[in-house]
Amino acid sequence: MSVQPTVEAKATAPAAAGGPELLISSLLRYGVMVSLGFVLFGMVLTFIHHPDYFSSAEALQRLTEEGSRPHQLSDVMAGVMATRGRAIAMVGLLVMMAIPVARVALSLLIFRQQRDRAFVMVTSVVLTLLVLSFLLGHAE
Repeated sequence: MSVQPTVEAKATAPAAAGGPELLISSLLRYGVMVSLGFVLFGMVLTFIHHPDYFSSAEALQRLTEEGSRPHQLSDVMAGVMATRGRAIAMVGLLVMMAIPVARVALSLLIFRQQRDRAFVMVTSVVLTLLVLSFLLGHAE
């Protein structure tokens, strides 16, 4: 007497096996949560260090002035080392920007494992362009 798997068991088998789609969705989901955690922690830290932001419009205006945020990666890292809330929130934004790049890199690894040469080539070009845009880009 053989037991046939139910429709529900068949539907959950790929997810239980940890397929590529689940891996990519986990990367995106947890990446967003980590990013959100940094941003929220940075905001809380900023308001703890500067309680006058709650009561003074002028002080709050200083928070949003041009030039008050770190603009270079070295400035962000120095701010994180000094436990500045704005720098920690900026790390969260950088993580959020890195998530799509990590997704493309993960897709490249998955396509290489599956030996899908066409998608490896296309994904390699996309990843190269993304990395180059970050390295060569300049914001004022």
